[in-house]
Amino acid sequence: MQRRKFFQSAMMGSGALLGGMAGLKAAPGGYTQSASSNLKIKKVRYYAAPGYTKPLFNQARGIVEVETDGGIIGIGEGGTRDMVEQCAQMLIGADPFRIEHLWQYLYRGMFYPPGREKLHGLGAIEMALWDIKGKALGVPVYELMGGATREYVDCYATGFKNSKGATEYDRAKDCIAAGFRSYRTGPTGGNGDQSFEFYEHAQKTIDHCRRMDQAVGGEGRWAVDLHTRFDTQDGLKICKALEGMQPYFVEDIIRSENPGVYKTIRSLTTVPIAVGEQFGDRWDINEMIENRLIDYSRVTLPNTGGLSELKKIASMCETHYVGMIPHFTGPLSTASLVHVLGSSSPVRCLMEIGGGEVERPPYFNDDYILFNKGKLYLNPAPGLGVKFDPKKADFLFEVSSNTKYPHPYLKSPDGSIHNW
Repeated sequence: MQRRKFFQSAMMGSGALLGGMAGLKAAPGGYTQSASSNLKIKKVRYYAAPGYTKPLFNQARGIVEVETDGGIIGIGEGGTRDMVEQCAQMLIGADPFRIEHLWQYLYRGMFYPPGREKLHGLGAIEMALWDIKGKALGVPVYELMGGATREYVDCYATGFKNSKGATEYDRAKDCIAAGFRSYRTGPTGGNGDQSFEFYEHAQKTIDHCRRMDQAVGGEGRWAVDLHTRFDTQDGLKICKALEGMQPYFVEDIIRSENPGVYKTIRSLTTVPIAVGEQFGDRWDINEMIENRLIDYSRVTLPNTGGLSELKKIASMCETHYVGMIPHFTGPLSTASLVHVLGSSSPVRCLMEIGGGEVERPPYFNDDYILFNKGKLYLNPAPGLGVKFDPKKADFLFEVSSNTKYPHPYLKSPDGSIHNW
């Protein structure tokens, strides 16, 4: 009954939606000629997240506001200033409900396929478009993406701040006791000014993982990220040694530039392999999924270019029996991941919580994310469930007009995007 009222409210009480229905034009034969929401993108604003200074493109936490002429504002996260600005200058006046169409336009409309840096900015804007659509219709984004397929998403922790334990093994045990499915550790040694000697640190990592497996009692209660630090020989040496243990996954065994090398890795070890946090759209990882070279995809938001793109990757994973363990990037991206994974095919999945604590930045409402005892729950509030206070962030720029130098693009006869 509650859900029925929810949808009745969305259908009857949204002026934006009713305006869109009124905007449908009848064509010969009774079919509609134009399906418009009757909303237009008016402005795009970009803010810096206060106190966040990590200078990495694929870890950027810029906050994007996409404002419509109907007063509805969507919130996204990610992208650097120049990438978001370029994307924003292509969107003013567009219908925000046409999310897939706009994604294709931004992805294909500048001749070159976007690099991973631009994908990150595109992902932030696309996130805001989903937020607009959910708010306009009065439903959470996961309802728009097919409805709930699970009640919550299990989490693992990278580190565990709440522990009183003296060692990392103590922290791992405290993490599991707090309700997390698994604890993730990393390779030993070589940080900062220390030199990284492959043989020495490969052996130390093996010894560390053996103690970790014993501390938490196996059964996938731990995982290890090798951080692409090792060459093929040493990465495989570690994997072969871990085969008798029970890691949930072994991540980034070797460098990620050449995904095809995992044909060799997969044929020589049986450990569960997780790859993808350094990747972007589905073309980066499709061969690894289709050839079953990995057990888990680590592709995440907003790196992949948006929620729709991650949803497509989730479908690919289901077809090939590959799980989803997206990398952590930022607080709103984490909340958005719950909407995607909570409405996607029920493949095995986990989500990462850095330090075992969800972030609650002061510029978002406290309940933008629902977390309890190592689990993230679906947020039933409209859109992504986020309320943004721009006074608590650092305003950088606003785009209210399109670029004066648009690149040409082609449309097929049916109106869809075609490469120029």
